[in-house]
Amino acid sequence: MASAPRLLLPPAAPPATAAAADAPARHRHATFAAAQGARRRTVVPRLRWRRASAAAAAAAAAEAAAATGGAALHTEERGGAVSVREFVTLGELRAAVRLRIRTFYEYAAHSVVGAEDLRKSLADREYEALHDRISGKMINFQRVSCINGTVPLLPSFASAEELCSTCKFVEDEEERVVVGSLDLNQCLWLPDELTGKRPGVNESSHTRAYLSNVCVAKELQRNGLGYALVDKSKKLAHEWGITDLYVHVAINNEAAKKLYNKCGFVYESEEPAWKARFLGRPRRLLLWLDMKKDTL
Repeated sequence: MASAPRLLLPPAAPPATAAAADAPARHRHATFAAAQGARRRTVVPRLRWRRASAAAAAAAAAEAAAATGGAALHTEERGGAVSVREFVTLGELRAAVRLRIRTFYEYAAHSVVGAEDLRKSLADREYEALHDRISGKMINFQRVSCINGTVPLLPSFASAEELCSTCKFVEDEEERVVVGSLDLNQCLWLPDELTGKRPGVNESSHTRAYLSNVCVAKELQRNGLGYALVDKSKKLAHEWGITDLYVHVAINNEAAKKLYNKCGFVYESEEPAWKARFLGRPRRLLLWLDMKKDTL
């Protein structure tokens, strides 16, 4: 479920500040090698697919196939639990980026000559930008984490071959697929987006964070994965000491607005129409979550 169909691309070589260079190691990844094996996998039981009745399974498969052009996932062979966690390997990070390109630039495959080259170029640029943000090289971002939902690659996924081939990675000799992703950004603002009002300008800016690049593979939408990703990000935000969590959503994205409302977000402000026209996109709403009152 895409929240903001926009990818943050790196600005023109911004200089790193001394504060960013001297930040404690716990506030950013000193090296990506240190991230490998450093986080434990969180299995979300409520996202476990279970065998339904034959009629219900057939109806669900038909609905999903109609919505996704016949690429519905079939998981009858075993209950494949979705693992929702911070990324562990560089391969997983690249797979997450490819899922975002697949989600936000899906039109390109049908309307642009050389679409695959374009997707690869976009993926490379977004990967470098995400790499820099997580590494602490972007001066506006104090801390960034990529949170993914992944599943083991099973023979029953054959009907979703394109998703599996695009978003596959290998971890501990096991092939897995990234099926959902988002970023948690501890920062004052996101480029080209509305800026949150809380905490106030005279308060600590280090306790504000934004969700971005929220997406779920179309084959697994409406299965609770979007909620699980946001829930995981809220738990991590609590660990970071975040008091105010924000997310941007297109004003016409009813499914995303419903998800964020369920997660406790409320309306704070909205983008002016002139700015949306200038940027060539639907107007955005800025939603806010009071982390001090949010109970996990």
